[in-house]
Amino acid sequence: MNSRQLTELAQQLRVDSVRASDAAGSGHPTSSMSAAELMAVLLAGHLRYDFERPQHPGNDRFVLSKGHASPLLYAAYKAAGAISETELMTFRKLGSRLEGHPTPRRLPWVETATGSLGQGLPVGVGIALAGKRLDRTGNRVWVLCGDSELAEGSVWEAAEHAAYEHLDNLTAIVDVNRLGQRGPTRHGHDLDAYARRFAAFGWHTIEIDGHDVDAVDRAYGEAESTKGQPTVILARTLKGKGVAAVQDREGMHGKPLKDAEEATAELGGVRDLQVEVPQPPAARMLHAVRTGHLELPRFAVGDEVATRDAYGQALAALGSARGDVVALDGEVGDSTRSEFFAKEHPDRYFECYIAEQQLVAASVGLAARGWVPYAATFAAFLTRAHDFIRMASISGAGVNLVGSHAGCAIGQDGPSQMGLEDLAMMRSVHGSTVLYPCDANQTAKLVGTMAGLEDVRYLRTSRGEAPVLYSPTEEFPVGGSKVLRASDTDRLTVVAAGVTVREALKAADALDAEGIQVRVIDLYSVKPVDRRTLREAAERTGCLLTVEDHHEEGGLGDAVLDAFLDGRPVPRLVRLAVRTMPGSASPAEQLREAGIDAEAIAVAGRLLVEHAIVP
Repeated sequence: MNSRQLTELAQQLRVDSVRASDAAGSGHPTSSMSAAELMAVLLAGHLRYDFERPQHPGNDRFVLSKGHASPLLYAAYKAAGAISETELMTFRKLGSRLEGHPTPRRLPWVETATGSLGQGLPVGVGIALAGKRLDRTGNRVWVLCGDSELAEGSVWEAAEHAAYEHLDNLTAIVDVNRLGQRGPTRHGHDLDAYARRFAAFGWHTIEIDGHDVDAVDRAYGEAESTKGQPTVILARTLKGKGVAAVQDREGMHGKPLKDAEEATAELGGVRDLQVEVPQPPAARMLHAVRTGHLELPRFAVGDEVATRDAYGQALAALGSARGDVVALDGEVGDSTRSEFFAKEHPDRYFECYIAEQQLVAASVGLAARGWVPYAATFAAFLTRAHDFIRMASISGAGVNLVGSHAGCAIGQDGPSQMGLEDLAMMRSVHGSTVLYPCDANQTAKLVGTMAGLEDVRYLRTSRGEAPVLYSPTEEFPVGGSKVLRASDTDRLTVVAAGVTVREALKAADALDAEGIQVRVIDLYSVKPVDRRTLREAAERTGCLLTVEDHHEEGGLGDAVLDAFLDGRPVPRLVRLAVRTMPGSASPAEQLREAGIDAEAIAVAGRLLVEHAIVP
């Protein structure tokens, strides 16, 4: 297209953004209008993409980080012939694929869910890492950001990581339209302020008038020819461009235009231009990665092995069996044991340093390109990335997250290092799987199983060594549990997971010596939970006692309680959990102080049984 045609295309994108938002009665047309030229030039001249084959390995990848500008994206899809005029007018309506913020669950051309600002560029870094280090097809990643979201720290985690990895296949386009939701942004139209910041991180910077299609075209070409560093294009634009009633005016964010017909006329009327999007070059198809024979590590019953060690060994073995498995870590690989994978498969290992938001975002980007990521850090530090995990769920991203050093059992490091909220956090994520193994063989099997699951999955590992309880041939299906001891005369069921399993077994031995038979369940699958086994135990024993190295809210106890929320009678239930703020102490002292060691379980068990039989 020539300059005049590109300008006309930009006007069409504006008009369609206005019309779609008007039909919906909601939306962000003014945020879409400011980036119309940026999208038009990209779509018509630089984005190499086959809309009929969204998984074509040669396709460039586009991420709309400012997800609220979805009317612009959908208008571009219409111009490319991917959706119809009729579908465009279903924007934000029940059952429509065209949601208020785009998601890949609905649309095959969307790489990742956006709308929580500051996430598009970090995920784009992950996609670019896949392209540069793994796929090597020569495609590019384009990320359209808003200026408001540059206040998010996650953007600068991404900026540093992209420069460190020399991601010259990544271009960030910043729509600097000066206005945020409630007024001017921090730096307004000061492009140089943004340029200094990106340049300090090692980016090539370009400053342009974002409404000059020729300037935009030259900037894209310059980005494509820049080698050795990512490029950011800082485009000065006007929010609501082209309609005097809203252009560069405060208070217009997130609102349809009051008179869409008048605005359409002011923009030159409805158009129906069709764009021939540049096709991707021929590239090798991502063939199905052959799965070799998986030789998981095997541990002898009775050996003392930390579950974090078993994780590292199992992950390295999985990497040998499956070429699509990748590992990421947040500069604690010597503690999480991700370093075992790094030593055997350095080409598929990604060091994200102490940047947990980028760690999860890179995992989402890699998963979007068909890889199977395992990302590990301390369980406590994953809480920093909770919003990224939440958005990964919205994307339907298949990411494996591993939180080590969980609970107060880590000992002397103190509460800042203790994951005591992670089970609650991960259980609350839509579609998540939450696993908490107690021994090495169980851990190894679950690591292998996770690779074949869907959506977000979480494995909680422990720092200290623990005796191996299970043989290497034991199986641990997701949604299952293990009944470690049971009899027909059981009067109490103790439900535990991870480090509290061995404490529960010790307590059961002590109570048995007193004539109180105890059933012990290892609830390694915290979500989904084994409802059948728990209900059977409640029917047989009448009393349940849960014990967990986690805060009381949202963890193992609540998972057990969920098994009885179907209307049937709820059994007598007592929950032991970490209810105080731990300090520094040995692991054994921590469990005792928290009231979750064998002695505390035995005391609670005695009281529960005695209370249950009082006439």
